[in-house]
Amino acid sequence: MKTSIILAAGEGTRMKSDIPKTLHKVCGKEMIKYIIEAAEKSEIEKNVVVLGHGKEKIRQSIDNYNVYTVEQPIGNNAPYGTGYAVMVAKQYINDEDTVVILCADGPLITKETLISLMEYHEKNNFAASVLTANFNNPKGLGRIVRNEDGTIANIIEEKDANEEVKKITEINTGIFCFKGKLLKDALNKIDTNNSQNEYYLTDTVKVLNKDGYKIGGFVLLDESDIKAVNDRVQLAEVNKIMQQRINKKHMINGVTLIDPDHVYIDDSVIIKNDTVIYPNTILEQGTKIGSGCTIGPNTRIINSTVMDNVNIDNSKVIDSYIDDNTTVGPFAYLRPGTILGKNVKIGDFVEVKKSTIGDNSKSSHLSYIGDAEVGKNVNIGCGVVFVNYDGKTKNKTIVEDGAFVGSNSNLVAPVTIHEGGYVACGSTITDDVENGDLAIARARQVNKKGLGKNRY
Repeated sequence: MKTSIILAAGEGTRMKSDIPKTLHKVCGKEMIKYIIEAAEKSEIEKNVVVLGHGKEKIRQSIDNYNVYTVEQPIGNNAPYGTGYAVMVAKQYINDEDTVVILCADGPLITKETLISLMEYHEKNNFAASVLTANFNNPKGLGRIVRNEDGTIANIIEEKDANEEVKKITEINTGIFCFKGKLLKDALNKIDTNNSQNEYYLTDTVKVLNKDGYKIGGFVLLDESDIKAVNDRVQLAEVNKIMQQRINKKHMINGVTLIDPDHVYIDDSVIIKNDTVIYPNTILEQGTKIGSGCTIGPNTRIINSTVMDNVNIDNSKVIDSYIDDNTTVGPFAYLRPGTILGKNVKIGDFVEVKKSTIGDNSKSSHLSYIGDAEVGKNVNIGCGVVFVNYDGKTKNKTIVEDGAFVGSNSNLVAPVTIHEGGYVACGSTITDDVENGDLAIARARQVNKKGLGKNRY
C-alpha cells in the first residue's frame, strides 16, 4: 500500500496571521487541499495529516477528504522537528508500505512528480529516496551529500554544515519516500543532538546508511514544484506560479486569454472552449463558464454559472445564473440570487438582486431590480426602481410576460404588473396593473406662464 504523511503541524509565525498557515489560499483553495489532492491523484491509498497549531480549523477544512488525522503535541515541553511529526503517525505505517512524506505548505507539488519519485524508489529498491533539486543559491537549505555510486550518504542542515558542505548546490526538498518498516526502525534511532535540539527526519538517512541500506536521490527538474510558503511574499510568489499553471491549462483546452498575466482564475473554475477572457478578469469559487462567451475586461464573477455565448463586460456577478446569448454590462452588478434567461440584456449601471428575468427581456440602463419575478419579453426602462423594502421587510414585485415599464418609474412592492401591462414613464405604481392596462401614476403637468423668468 502507498501511504502519505502530510506534515501540517507548524505554527507559521512568519505569516503573522490568526489563520493556520496551511489554510491560506492559493488561487482560491487552501494550500493543504492541494497536497491531499496531489496525493490522491498519485494513487496513494492512505493519507495521514499530522496536526498541531490550529488543528481544529484545519480538521474542519479537510473534513470532506478521506484522510486520517493525528495530533502532534505542542508546548514548551513537547519535542519538535519533522522527525517527531512523522513519529506521531507511526501507527498508520505498515511494514510493507511505500511511505511518502509531504509538507502541507508546498501546494505546487504535482502528481507527476510524486508518481515519478515513487517509481524511482520502488524500481531501485531503495530503503529511502529523497526528492532533491539543484539551486544556484541554496542558502538556508539542507545539503545533499552523495556517495561515489550516486546514492545519498547524508543530508546536512545548513546550521550544522561546515564551509565545504555549504558549497554543495543540491538541496533536500523535504519530500521523501521510505519503505515502511525501515522508516519506523530509523525513527526509533534518531535523537536531538543537533543545533536546534529537534528530531530531524533527515537523520533517518544517516541511520539507514549506517545500517547498510542504500538511499536514492531523485533530482527534480522543475524547481517550482517544491516552492514552499513561509510568509506573505512567498504566498504571492506561489499564487503567481499556480495562476500561470491554471491559465495554461485553460488555454490548452481551447480558451483564449488575451493577456494571461492579467487574468485570475481560481482552481475550481470550469471554462469551455472558444470562450475569450479579456484582461483584469477574476473568476472565483466554483464559477462555470460555457463556450463561445466573451468575459471582461474588468469583470469579476464569483460562484456563478454562465451558459453559452454570453457577453459580460466590466461587471460584477455573484451567486448568479446567466443563460445562453445574454448580455451583461458594461458596469452592471448581479447580486446573489439573480437568474437571467436566454437573450436577456442587462445594460450599464443596472443592478439585479434575488430576481428572475425571463427570456428576451431587457433593462438597458440605470435601473434597480430587486426581489422580483420578471417574465419574458419585458422592457424595463431607464431609471426604473423596484421598491422592494418598506423599512422592515423585503417585498416581491411581479412583472408578467410582455409588460412594458416606462423610464423613471417606481414599482412599490408588493405589486404585480400583469401580462401586457404598460406603465407610463415617471409613474409610481402602488396598485396592481391588470392585463393590457395602461397605468399612469403622476400629477398632471401645469405650466405657470412667465414664472420661469428671473428666478434669482
